[in-house]
Amino acid sequence: MRISSEDDREREALRTVGVEEELLLVDPRTGRPAPAVELVLAAAASADVAALVPEAAQITHLERESKREQLEVISIPHTTLDDLAQSVAAGRKLADVAAQQLGLRAAAMATSATAGTTHLTVAGRYTDMEDRFQNLMREQLTCGLHVHVGVSDDREGVAVLDRIRPWLPLVLALSANSPMWNGADSGYASQRYQVWSRWPTAGPYDTFGSPANYHRAVDELLATDVLVDDGMIYFDARLSARYPTIEVRVADVCLDAAHSVAIAGIIRALVDTAAHEWRAGFSPDPLPTPVLRLAMWSASRHGVTGPLLNPILGQPSDPDVAVDALLAHIAPALAASGDLGRVTAMIEDVFANGTGAERQRRALRTRRSARALVEEAIERTHRSIGPTSTVRDPLPI
Repeated sequence: MRISSEDDREREALRTVGVEEELLLVDPRTGRPAPAVELVLAAAASADVAALVPEAAQITHLERESKREQLEVISIPHTTLDDLAQSVAAGRKLADVAAQQLGLRAAAMATSATAGTTHLTVAGRYTDMEDRFQNLMREQLTCGLHVHVGVSDDREGVAVLDRIRPWLPLVLALSANSPMWNGADSGYASQRYQVWSRWPTAGPYDTFGSPANYHRAVDELLATDVLVDDGMIYFDARLSARYPTIEVRVADVCLDAAHSVAIAGIIRALVDTAAHEWRAGFSPDPLPTPVLRLAMWSASRHGVTGPLLNPILGQPSDPDVAVDALLAHIAPALAASGDLGRVTAMIEDVFANGTGAERQRRALRTRRSARALVEEAIERTHRSIGPTSTVRDPLPI
């Protein structure tokens, strides 16, 4: 058997891809997160905000998350990254314009630059999680980028999950955008991943081999009665419980909208490549999960400034060598979807100018305050969106 050629791929329909971006709500005067999600969602639903962001209708919407200091921006599924880019831009603008009605801003930062108390969203599920997990839930204020890619069924979905495992640390490294924790530099490029990994099911997973084995593994975890519900199956990638997709959950939310879109393109290409390998009869890489866990730690620690696991060589490599291996692995799929130039440009930008983590650190060194770092992050979050409405004085929250 053979892996399909690039010509074969060009004749196939593009898989759908959609994203969920978690954004921080911040007070621009102090740089602190603001517990105002209910007010921001109400503003977003108003006629005034809808008139300011008409492009958001039908292609994106906002939802609350576990903490009142954040919200989730959800795109509809698209087949082209151009269309996805419009959804991401519109979603960020909608969130920010709504926040500005309260004198706040929406920032694509995966952790807060300042220390402070977080506030739980009022919902039965989140209350149950806090009752059960205590300080673990109270400390969680992290913002990720979740990417959904369409699959034909659970057989293809599990085959993909088994084959993308070794490449996920490189996705985390390229997206790293959370150096700050409790008002100081954590020393990690993705402190978000470190905090998120405290959840008992979070992180790398073993290969499953079949849908039956996947669902059996999930059922065994739920049978322990540790988890509140199946939404707490926090594998780095999983079958979606609601959509015919796999959901890849390793990435930090990216400062630049263009980077979020390119990360989605990388993940779709990984899914395409894995599906072709499965249909061609190629077995998954048997990389042990403990080794993969260390590879994820290294990506979280360094981003693209230190050694990363090269899945081709099975050993640590310089980051540019490891990322080149990723690009070579998915290049045929990227070329077939027309996304090779966009993804290559993002990777070149990351190596030339840094990940979001490096940009945040540079802003902190240059401007010498967390508040100034947040100001710069807000500007980068909305750089491609254009003019926004006038910021009002913050309301009491």
